Amino acid sequence: MEESRQEKNRLHSMVVLIISALCLGAIIENITMGWEFWMPPLIGVGILAMWWMHIVQYNRTSYRENFYLIFSMVVTFYHGVHSSSFFDVVIVCSLLMGAAALLGRKTILRLVLIEFYAVMAVQLSLAIRYSYYQFNGLVVSRLILHLVAAYFIYLMLSKLVEQNQENRAEIDELCKEKANNDIDMEDFLVNISHELRTPLNVINGLTDLILRKEPKEKIIQIRNAGLRMAGQIEDIQDYSEIRQNNLTLENSRYMVTSIVHDILANYNAMHVKPHLEFIVDIDPTVPAALKGDIRKIHKIIAHLLDNAFKFTNEGGAYLRLSALKKEYGVNLIIEVTDTGIGMTEKDIESVQKGVYQANKTRTRSTGGIGLGLSIVYGVVRAMNGFVRIESQRGKGTTVRVSIYQEVIDPSPCLGISTDKFINIVFYDCGDKQRAPEIDEMYRNMGKNLAAGLRVNLYFASSLDDLKKLVSRGKITHIFMEYRDYARDKSYIRNLADGKITVTMICDNESQYVTGSNIVCTTKPFHALTIVQILNGNIEGAADVFTKEFKKPELSGIKALVVDDEQMNLVVARGLFGEYKMSVDTAESGKEAIEMYSRGDYDVVFMDHMMPGMDGIEAMKLLRGMAERDNRKLRVIALTANAVSGAKEMFIREGFDGFIAKPINIGEFERVMNRVMADKKGQL
Repeated sequence: MEESRQEKNRLHSMVVLIISALCLGAIIENITMGWEFWMPPLIGVGILAMWWMHIVQYNRTSYRENFYLIFSMVVTFYHGVHSSSFFDVVIVCSLLMGAAALLGRKTILRLVLIEFYAVMAVQLSLAIRYSYYQFNGLVVSRLILHLVAAYFIYLMLSKLVEQNQENRAEIDELCKEKANNDIDMEDFLVNISHELRTPLNVINGLTDLILRKEPKEKIIQIRNAGLRMAGQIEDIQDYSEIRQNNLTLENSRYMVTSIVHDILANYNAMHVKPHLEFIVDIDPTVPAALKGDIRKIHKIIAHLLDNAFKFTNEGGAYLRLSALKKEYGVNLIIEVTDTGIGMTEKDIESVQKGVYQANKTRTRSTGGIGLGLSIVYGVVRAMNGFVRIESQRGKGTTVRVSIYQEVIDPSPCLGISTDKFINIVFYDCGDKQRAPEIDEMYRNMGKNLAAGLRVNLYFASSLDDLKKLVSRGKITHIFMEYRDYARDKSYIRNLADGKITVTMICDNESQYVTGSNIVCTTKPFHALTIVQILNGNIEGAADVFTKEFKKPELSGIKALVVDDEQMNLVVARGLFGEYKMSVDTAESGKEAIEMYSRGDYDVVFMDHMMPGMDGIEAMKLLRGMAERDNRKLRVIALTANAVSGAKEMFIREGFDGFIAKPINIGEFERVMNRVMADKKGQL
């Protein structure tokens, strides 16, 4: 559509230019031949009006075209009826017919031909009456040639217009057919995504139940494969919605630290190579609570990190969250840097255009379906943000995303709760086997955090440097990797005994160290851990991200699960039973209404698409029954219909919450914490 509009505008520019040249020629001839003095100003006004209409795109396209052509026909007639223009008329009319043909105006083309013959008839009558010309053989032959040539020029241009219209009709038909095929394919992808969620919910749910009782490596692999497939199905669905311009935003209040919490909680499911580093940096001055689509933000970060780790063989990835204050709120900045293979300019251009799988060989060599960055671009555009990619082949990639978010709580998301002075040392002797870019990432995280918290930070790259800093006194915290501790255990322990808090960053090969003022925390290393330690919460520092949300206390809650798929009911009964809930099941909306009339349920989990009576209709009937009996009822949509905007649609219809299949335990707990908050004994 945009290309067609631009092509039309270019044609209009050419036509206006041709007509302007003809009009200027008429003005010049008018002045030199001493014709009517009042005509040149009128023609000049017409030229200016024509250009003004073209530049500002005044009124409809057809209106402007009619003005251009009728104005030029009037000027042509004025010019043609003068005796000195006897043999010029054919040239002027031919150019005018060409302009009409460019615009595809066959009727105007015919009118110009008629105008030509009318002008020639006037010229002949005047020439015969006033004897302007001697009609010898040469004059007569020239006259006949002009009359015949004008007609054949008309025929050729008319044929070209017809062919052009036929070609355009064929192109429009092909475009329409292609668009219909695209819609059919995208509808198919959305539908198949919905259908595949049901068996995946069963696979993931049952493996979760088995793992809770008897963890086994093969079961974990099955569960991870199911989670991976669920993610890919969601990617297909997101991509289809982006292509159809059906992406809907679901704005809600969220804590900025919850983003980091979810990233860290899902880190083990990212399939990160064991030797790769992951550093998470968050600017403490980012507002504590924002309003936006946190699910879309999670997807953006997840895809950026997935690409970063997928195409990185050595080194690692660095995630930074910051905010740029604006009058309307903040621009949330998400920055992911990796030390991977990088991208070419061609790759970046393809991704920016939303091209599926920009480099098929690149994607096949690493796995995945190649939709990640295309989805990021589509989601960010829907959020009125922008994406910037900086990359060089072989030197890694940095992707920056900026999206507007409304500020709910402007207080800093991280802060120090003590008035005591804090002096921190980052002690790192270096690792020859580690990429130097990783050392720089750790240093940047420390600098950014110290600046945001307004604490003092020093760097020590050797034991001598550390001793010099300690000798000056007032050092309160030291952060180091386990390998640096292992080199000088006795000295580090003495520092801990001297009331300096020593934090060791451990990996899977590190030994767990205990002792006074010694903290062991596992990788990935992140800002939340550092703040916990600086605030004196040593015991909770190692698993800070698992404690941001309390596990809901749901013991004794009576729940009714409604779903037409028997295996989904088995999964729901098992998962919800782990929370000591009393669970009943119904296989249809009608059965759910009958069971609710006989029992007292605190919450109903309702599927959407069911035969006979769908979930929305059943929910509204249950609402009516609860209001009539003065009972408190909470209804949560539990459905594989997870298309963009589904959550808002269900909430708008009257549901209290929304959980997508396959069931994500973290999402389930968050929804239950909120929905059951007013239930006695709940959070």
